[in-house]
Amino acid sequence: MIRPIMTNRMFLSLPSSAATAADAQTAQDLLDTLAAHAHECVGMAANMIGTAKRIIVFDDGGTQRVMFNPEIVSRSGAYEAEEGCLSLPGSRRATRHRTIKVRFEDRDFQPREQTFTGFTAQIIQHEIDHCNGILI
Repeated sequence: MIRPIMTNRMFLSLPSSAATAADAQTAQDLLDTLAAHAHECVGMAANMIGTAKRIIVFDDGGTQRVMFNPEIVSRSGAYEAEEGCLSLPGSRRATRHRTIKVRFEDRDFQPREQTFTGFTAQIIQHEIDHCNGILI
């Protein structure tokens, strides 16, 4: 189900709690909402649709991916990026890393660890910031 985008800064600045298998519908709602905003958005976190759970979705080269409880375990190659967000007007500068390694659970709640680079790494960092209550 496509859900409205949350813009309440107080809510968005709260850290999200761990996701469980009971949150599978939230992940599907995130995918639906991301698809509806594909012309202006490449990633979303659950708090952007009003659910404070550690779930992100993002476009990975044309494939929509879901991560439950993502955590960056290593990073390298810091740079400054200009980013926008559906939840907040305008754009802002943020420090990002060219390469990140992420530990997460997949849609079957199996533990995974994967390295991402470039723009995909930037998207993931932005969405994990949302999970941590960090607003750019």
